[in-house]
Formats: sequence, C-alpha cells, structure tokens
Amino acid sequence: MPTTVPSSALTPTTGRFLAFDTSTDRMSIGVSDGAQQWLHEGAGGPLSSATLIPAILQLLADAGLRLDQLDAIAFGRGPGSFTGLRTACAVAQGLALGAGVPVLPVDSLLALAEEARFQWALENAWPQTITALLDARMDEMYVQHFRLNDGACHALAPCVLVRPEALQLSTVLPAAGETDSETMHGLAGNVFEVYATRLPALPAGFTRLTALPGAAAMLRLAPALLAAGAALDASQALPLYIRDKVALTTDERAEVKRQTLLERSEPS
Repeated sequence: MPTTVPSSALTPTTGRFLAFDTSTDRMSIGVSDGAQQWLHEGAGGPLSSATLIPAILQLLADAGLRLDQLDAIAFGRGPGSFTGLRTACAVAQGLALGAGVPVLPVDSLLALAEEARFQWALENAWPQTITALLDARMDEMYVQHFRLNDGACHALAPCVLVRPEALQLSTVLPAAGETDSETMHGLAGNVFEVYATRLPALPAGFTRLTALPGAAAMLRLAPALLAAGAALDASQALPLYIRDKVALTTDERAEVKRQTLLERSEPS
C-alpha cells in the first residue's frame, strides 16, 4: 500500500508547491509549505489516472494547504510513459486553471539527475557529471548528461533516445591529454538491471545509482525554476515526447528481437 509521509525537508524549499510525476511505473507526489514536505508514492504510469487526483487532494489536506495558496504546480512533463505523461499534463492543467496558479514543467531526466545529486550529497560524494538514464522500453533508453555546478545540475545537451549498447560517455570524459583520475562521474536511473548484459563497461572513475525522478527532487528544483521564469500558464502544461512512436508493430518487434539476438551472438 502507498504511504503518506510528512517529513522535515533536508534541504528547505522556499515557497508553496505541489509537485507530481507519473512518467515511470512509480507515481510520486509532494507538497511543500516552505518549511516542511509531505510525500506520497503509489503505482504510476497508466494506473495513476484513477488515483492521482484523490492522492493530491489528500496530501494538500494533510499539509493544510489549498490549491489557490500555491505558488505553482510542478509536474513531470517527460519523457516517459505515454499515458502517464498525458495524465500528469491533464491534471496539472485542470488544477492550475481552477486555482488560478501557474504550472512548472519539469523534465524527467533533470528530476532524476537532481535526485541522484541529492543522494550522493548525503554520502559526501560529489560527482562532476551525472548521466541520467531512464528505460524507454522498446529496447531503448532516454539519456541526458548533466554537469554539476554550484550544487545544481546543468544539462550538457538535450535528451536523446539510444539503444543500451550505443551508450556513449565521451561527452563527460576529459579531453585528450588531460587527467581525471580523482574525478567522480555518476550514472543514475532504472536501466542497470533491465539492460545489465547490454550496457557497456564503465570507464574508471564512473559509479552508478539506481534512482527515479520524483516529487522530492521536483520540490527542490521548483524555487529556482520559478525564479528563473519557467512558470507557464496552465494551458501550456504539455508533455515532452522524445519518441514519435509509442508502440512497435508485430513485424517491428520481431525485427528488434532478431537484431538483439544477432548482437548477443557476435564475438566480443
């Protein structure tokens, strides 16, 4: 059963925010009143369509906040589950329109990188870069590289869609002739078990962390995003799609399976 957990914010957020993400198999919701956070988790993706709004309203009641008291509603805009993203956008639009508050679209890979940064910081580990990796199904991953600067994650390039074998880490490696023996580089996401035999070996200095984008990370990101002018009118609560197609035909699935078997049978 999902649980609702009131908790003091380890990194206080300034302002009042509602945040939710349904881009993965986990639904994550959070509310902050500027001094404290209330967090809730449940089944995400398509299953969130029936449970997201009731869980949001309960969490707001637990926090003693009304929707019209919020500074903004942050939502995970993707990439991710097609149905989950449509649910998040529709709920963000409806709630924001009714309350007269703006929306804050948050990229799933940025929220994932922030969650990884936070988890590593608790261990006094400070990677120079974080590569965010989310399972995109259909034998592909969403990938985005971030560099840490002043405790914040800054995207080095837009999110891309790649096969596990094609993961490239050259973007975050030092230039030829430079040394990087003591610098930590992090990989974070939910792909390490799914594609365990297909991901390339990690170079020296790289470490990995299993993590997902979630509301706690979004609440930490929200004040800076609001200050930077990222808030939009409720009508602009739109999903971010990296893949145009959301499903393969039977013939395409068979071809993907054939190619995968061929790749695994090739001598290394």
